[in-house]
Amino acid sequence: MSRSVSSCILSSARNSIVLQGKGRLYSRCITARNKTKWKLVFYGTRLFPPGGWSLDNAFFSRKAFRHTSTEEHFSFQLSPSQINEILRAGELSHKILNLDSKNANSVLKFESNQLASNTPIEDRRSAATCLQTKGMMFGVFDGHAGSACAQAVSERLFHYIAVSLLSRQTLEEMELAVESMKPVLPILQLHKHPKDVEYREITSQYFENLRVYWQHLLDLDTEPGVSLEEAMICAFKRLDSDISLEVQAPQESELMRNIALQVAFSGATACVAHIDGVHLHVANAGDCRAILGVCEENGTWSTLPLTRDHNAYDESEIKRLKREHPKSEEKTLLVNDRLLGILMPSRAFGDVQLKWSKELQQSVLENSCDAEALNIYQYVPPNYHTPPYLTAEPEVTYHKLRGKDKFLVIASDGLWEMLSNEMVVKLVVRHLAEFNMRKPQLAFEKPINLGYMHNLLLQRKNRGTGSLDQNIATHLIRHAVGSNEYGEVDQEKLAAMLALPEDLARMYRDDITVTVVYFNSETIENYYRNS
Repeated sequence: MSRSVSSCILSSARNSIVLQGKGRLYSRCITARNKTKWKLVFYGTRLFPPGGWSLDNAFFSRKAFRHTSTEEHFSFQLSPSQINEILRAGELSHKILNLDSKNANSVLKFESNQLASNTPIEDRRSAATCLQTKGMMFGVFDGHAGSACAQAVSERLFHYIAVSLLSRQTLEEMELAVESMKPVLPILQLHKHPKDVEYREITSQYFENLRVYWQHLLDLDTEPGVSLEEAMICAFKRLDSDISLEVQAPQESELMRNIALQVAFSGATACVAHIDGVHLHVANAGDCRAILGVCEENGTWSTLPLTRDHNAYDESEIKRLKREHPKSEEKTLLVNDRLLGILMPSRAFGDVQLKWSKELQQSVLENSCDAEALNIYQYVPPNYHTPPYLTAEPEVTYHKLRGKDKFLVIASDGLWEMLSNEMVVKLVVRHLAEFNMRKPQLAFEKPINLGYMHNLLLQRKNRGTGSLDQNIATHLIRHAVGSNEYGEVDQEKLAAMLALPEDLARMYRDDITVTVVYFNSETIENYYRNS
């Protein structure tokens, strides 16, 4: 990286007084005497209290090659291997084994990755196979004002959805098992990255609240889980309600109390896909996004959006907010394209400071002796008259998969701020074509000798097989961070963006989380043949 480019990026960062991107960390960047400082409007983003969880256990991109200060003396020089190490640290992939030909899975495989901008990363992701019902679930959760809410939602939401889909008989068996102190039927098989963290200290409370939810479903007169759309909506709303109630209830320990506070007073948007055969449901609350890559009969590719961004740029969201609040608030609901001038997404989990009354906020925080130590303060925005202003109710889209639907991309807005829907599909398709082209040939000439094998290895090396990202999510993140105006990866720009000090990186890009799900076209086409 040249000295001039390095200086340009650093100078640009220091002279900027507006946080780039969606700016939803409740903070302002203030420059004074050539030093970048952050003034928190609400609260900081330190997740765990002293003596509690260690940030060393939280998953984020490795810091081996990134500096943590804004001083002049840091280097943008990253070798290709260092770049790859940073980009590939969060890779996760899983191939589905179809052992039952009669009930073959419509999901072929999925690949996922994350790249941190915040430290620790505020994004989370989840993937799971349903064990007591059919289908798989994939989710991306974009946290703000810390990672606590995204962490909790990523651990819990799938269980709430799965419970919502269970039959009354299965729920009764689970309840009987708990009452008899016997093991409960597992309802999900999670597909996790080795470095994914969990709130282990509070797992028992999460389970108890999940149990209260299935007891509620058993109390209903109707059979649970009739509609998948309703099940997803109920699960989203119930979990958000539990997050709000947990922070108001007495806790067993100081650590559990602190976690409940941080979860409720931070926030997270969520996008979850449930795939069962040809039936695809996507539940979205916020500005994560899901799209399909579609291959038409003539070989051309198109993009099918499955979500819409819930923010001030969406006319439907603006109308919804105006319907839910008095006409006298029409001019103050959205200020500077943010909800009450504060938050970019108009739907999210947590963020109780935009849902609770002023009195409830004051009561909870006054009774929380550690709130100030956790950098959590009451902040009532101007024109705060008729809460709640924010909802976690998702918008659910149903799509019946076709043979031409080849892959699904779910990602946090850190990706979509850098790449358009069309560019993402184009990059996936191009990567698939290049990857297939570069696969080594398995057919050998006979007799096989060392000279022949040597030539094969040279051909493979010349094709550059080793430099190609195996994981498509990594490929998308590489382009999102390092693409130039021509859509090609600029190695100097990529190195500079990855080497930015942590207190500057957020000014240039957001956390990025991507999951790509590939469909089994043969299974989908067999469904229609058999039908």
